Parts: sequence; structure tokens; C-alpha cells
Amino acid sequence: MNLVEIFQDLVAQVPGLVQPLIVAAAGAVPFIEGEGAAAIGIIGGIHPAIAAVAGIVGNFVCVAVLVLVTARTRAAVVTRTRERRLVAAGGAGIAEAAAPVEGDQGRRAARRVKFQRALERYGVPGVSLLGPLLLPTQFTATMLAGAGVRPARILFWQGLAIVAWTTLLTFVVSGAMYVVH
Repeated sequence: MNLVEIFQDLVAQVPGLVQPLIVAAAGAVPFIEGEGAAAIGIIGGIHPAIAAVAGIVGNFVCVAVLVLVTARTRAAVVTRTRERRLVAAGGAGIAEAAAPVEGDQGRRAARRVKFQRALERYGVPGVSLLGPLLLPTQFTATMLAGAGVRPARILFWQGLAIVAWTTLLTFVVSGAMYVVH
């Protein structure tokens, strides 16, 4: 039994008032996200609008927590690194102390470069709106925060993407359910 089936069974077993909470919890899971959670809810018998809102809320809350934690972590690391460089530089000028540190190689570096190219080419809106085609919103949002994009900007565009994709898939699943019944 996979995770989607577990959520579907859970939705079917709990009282109607608790079902949207299960859908919201499913929306917080990467690769299920808001659109998958809405589909789980609709197939489970929840009204499509309620399933969509629950999926959106679950997905967005998870993304918001990850973005805020990542942004704070990045700020702490950047501050600490600058302080260490200044101390290590001693009498050296700030330009020397701020020189980039060589390191990360291999697959991680390649993925980071690929992400950075996409960010430069499409910007935050493009990466946020097209990102769900390749990666979960949780991953995309965390990478944006790690790259130094302002959290408010990330949350705006990720929220827009979550609403758009979940709404689109809600209409598709609802239409399919209407045709089947």
C-alpha cells in the first residue's frame, strides 16, 4: 500500500468534518502536494471546492514553514561565514575576506548550477509556476530560499503556483469524476 492509498483509506474512514484535515495533511507531503491531495479528497467523496482549499492550505503551510526556516538558517550561515572570514583575514581588506570559497563538486554542484541557470532564465515567477512540473513545491521553495530570494517573494509566487495547479487539477479530476458517474 502506497502513501496515496493510505490517505484515500483514511479519508474514507474518518467523519466528514475531519476529512479536510486529512486532505490538508496529504497536501503537505512532497510529490502529493495540493493537487494530489485535492484529487484524494474528491475521489474520497469530499466536495471539490473543499478538497481544493484543504489541499492548498496543507501545501502552502508546509512550504511557508520550510521557506521561513531555510531563510533564517541561510541568514545565520551567511552571517557566521562573514564573521569567520573577517577574523581569518585579520588585517586584510574586506574585499579579500569576502572572496568566494571553492568547494562543492559532483552531483550537488551540478544540480545547484542547473537550478541557478533556471532561476536566472525564468526568475522566481517562472521557477515557481513551472517548478511543479519537475519538482515538488517544497523543494523548489527551499532552493529559492537557500539562493537568497526574499521569503515574501517566494511565498507569493509559490502560493500563486499552488493555487493555480491545485485549481487546474481539481477541475480535471472533478470533470473526470462527473464523466465516470
